[in-house]
Amino acid sequence: MPVTVLLVDDEPLVRAGLRAVLEAQPDIEVVGEAADGAAVIPLVRRLRPDVVAMDVRMPLLDGIETTRALLRSVDAPPKILVVTTFENDEYVYGALRAGADGFLLKRARPAEIVHAVRLVAEGESLLFPASVRRLAAEYADGDGNRAARDVLERARLTGREEEVLRLMARGLTNAEIAARLVVGTETVKSHVSAVLAKLGARDRTQAVIAAYESGFVAPG
Repeated sequence: MPVTVLLVDDEPLVRAGLRAVLEAQPDIEVVGEAADGAAVIPLVRRLRPDVVAMDVRMPLLDGIETTRALLRSVDAPPKILVVTTFENDEYVYGALRAGADGFLLKRARPAEIVHAVRLVAEGESLLFPASVRRLAAEYADGDGNRAARDVLERARLTGREEEVLRLMARGLTNAEIAARLVVGTETVKSHVSAVLAKLGARDRTQAVIAAYESGFVAPG
């Protein structure tokens, strides 16, 4: 089955460019488009895309508020990939904190766009981990967010789960973590699932953001 994508951007040329790149792939299908975040929820409910690729800055409802609304209002919401002009953007970090699964630069090469969509859809690695670290260093509280620290403390992660979270934050895939820890991939998947459940995170991106904001992982 192809990965289905909904494109959301107020610039028609951006949508057309993304559509051309993605539809050239046999395993990706663009199922719809919208010019603003305000149109996203009804389209998601009707089209049930796997991934929403959405501009972070839009005139009526931006990517941050749209992300919050999607996760609050839609059962089994799609993966959310925010699209941005600037990498070091507080809006991008705000979208990740709100629940987005990753971000993509508008100037990215076609291969990078395709890779980002596939990676976010699979959910087994962190997209652009170095960039996420830079954003955390720029916008997270340097002493660690008290609420995030409380979440980590209440989670009571085991030693192995802490190892897995640190490797997740470095961007390693499940297979790479398994090789590093000399365990099976299914064992890693079980540890990742346990980490997400204990942290109350919907995916590994949210778990990693919590790890940075709590000070559990240093963003440098």
